[in-house]
Amino acid sequence: MIALVTGANRGLGRTTALALARRGFQVVVTYREDKDGAAEAERAIRESGGDALSLRLDISDVASFTTFAADLKREIRARWGGETLDVLVNNAGIGLFGTLENVTVEDFDALVGTNFRGTFFLTQALAPHLSDGGRIVNVSTSLTRHVSPGTSVYAASKAAVEALSRSLASELGARGIRVNSIAPGPTATDFNGGAMRDDPELRYTLAAQTALGRVGQPEEIGDAIAAMVSDDLRWLTAERVEVSGGALL
Repeated sequence: MIALVTGANRGLGRTTALALARRGFQVVVTYREDKDGAAEAERAIRESGGDALSLRLDISDVASFTTFAADLKREIRARWGGETLDVLVNNAGIGLFGTLENVTVEDFDALVGTNFRGTFFLTQALAPHLSDGGRIVNVSTSLTRHVSPGTSVYAASKAAVEALSRSLASELGARGIRVNSIAPGPTATDFNGGAMRDDPELRYTLAAQTALGRVGQPEEIGDAIAAMVSDDLRWLTAERVEVSGGALL
């Protein structure tokens, strides 16, 4: 089985790639600029007993997707003797934050262009390379349920991804392809400058508002994604699954 995880050079993408590798997947790690991080992710996967290859991909560069799809097909054929993907995890994205009066046109276009437009067109480019019975997981955020100052455009771009997931579940269901979105809550990663990971006061504040009494760890999101694409959840499609420990209920 072959899985592709975008933005797997760090953070949630990396832990997802490792979780899938531990469950027997051969993993394609994509990265935008952090080639060293991608190489470290590959090494960690191999050390865990799996196998991986890495490819550069900028999901804001839609014009590159046709070439990327061709390169991907060639690489997985050469490495693993296959030509199709079994799992696509659309994890890569950006976070830019600002209140109504501070968001620029450039910020807006970057967020929507990367998080939504990029996810849509990459899925369009790779859907022909997904095996029948394949799985797609689109990474969203718990901020589509609760609100926080300065997150309006980011949250809206992810809400669009959730709506896209439901529509694609209907469109691709005839091929047996399951499409779901996962919405992580506050998690201690390097996202947004590592604020959740490195700021004890912020973690304490959010932990006090979370049913399980703490913020999440990256591995918990990776394991949840691996569970979503497993046969144990083979009847799950068109769903938004929040993995937040009960944050801000």
